[in-house]
Amino acid sequence: MFVSSSSPSQMFVSPSLLPQKPLFSNFCRSQRVSGLWRYPLTARNSVVRAGPKRVSFGRECREALQAGIDKLADAVSLTLGPRGRNVVLSESGTLKIINDGVTIARSIELSDAVENAGATLIQEVASKTNDLAGDGTTTAIVLARAMIKSGLLAVAFGANPISLKKGMEKTVKELVEVLKKKSVPVKGRDDIKAVASISAGNDEFVGNLIAEAIEKIGPDGVISIESSSSSETSVIIEEGMKIDKGYMSPHFITDHNKSVVEFDSAKVLVTDQKISTVKEIVPLLEKTTQLSVPLLIIAEDISGQVLETLVVNKMQGLLNVAVVKCPGLGEGKKALLQDIALMTGQLMYCILIILFFHTFFISNFSLTLNYN
Repeated sequence: MFVSSSSPSQMFVSPSLLPQKPLFSNFCRSQRVSGLWRYPLTARNSVVRAGPKRVSFGRECREALQAGIDKLADAVSLTLGPRGRNVVLSESGTLKIINDGVTIARSIELSDAVENAGATLIQEVASKTNDLAGDGTTTAIVLARAMIKSGLLAVAFGANPISLKKGMEKTVKELVEVLKKKSVPVKGRDDIKAVASISAGNDEFVGNLIAEAIEKIGPDGVISIESSSSSETSVIIEEGMKIDKGYMSPHFITDHNKSVVEFDSAKVLVTDQKISTVKEIVPLLEKTTQLSVPLLIIAEDISGQVLETLVVNKMQGLLNVAVVKCPGLGEGKKALLQDIALMTGQLMYCILIILFFHTFFISNFSLTLNYN
């Protein structure tokens, strides 16, 4: 069954309650007292009635849902495969030529409420596929349309919907295992280039750039796509690691023109505990002072007292230090701290065993921090 509201609700006002004189005359008779406009008190009552509801169920509902699914799938399936075609979309008066399934699906809105509900179901399929895999949205839409069409046909001939759903889920699990066995892993630059070129609309130039980037940073590297100020498309490799947090106080800035903290040959403390008192890190501060090296502290959290003490010592020139509060939640935060420790060549410390400084000062590390 499907229930939807019609067009925006209408307001019905009783004729006996309508003003007998134009509103303008009321405005003219208003008085201005103490710099404020005062309007004569007029009692008006209005009756608001909701618009009618459309109720659809049974065969009529299923057919309308299927019609909406077919309309969206027909538009998206045109782009499937090596002989796929492009689709022209009009967005805010601008025409765009695309062949991305999820983008096309999201742009479709049907006038019939029940048909639009069917299209929305397929839009969710495309969105979830895009979130999980990042590709294959058109294939997902085509498969979903075929499964829904066959399922509705079976229901029309008397099949039990619950049993049908369980059967589909069981079949999907078996098909996934078959696909895993028949899948071909992507290996080497040529395979990456081929996949990237197809995803870019058979653009070999873009495929080459992506293959070059992945070849340099590895399969686990992070790739960010940004708009260029020039007409050229290029790949820029930045060594290092990026986290979504910056320094906790602007007093740690070392380059005021760029508003960044830049350390060379820095020592790094990584801990999954909160630093509550200065006493906990006094031996560490003394050691960095003796070595005359910068210190970066990345911690679960840090108290205001400790932060204030570090800022004062930084401003007086006694310490070259910066503090970063680790982003993330729960196990994700702990995993990120471990990644940072591995990246910087350090060990991740619990605050209770922070006395083992001989292992802490193993390697040097250069970094740049932006404001939090």
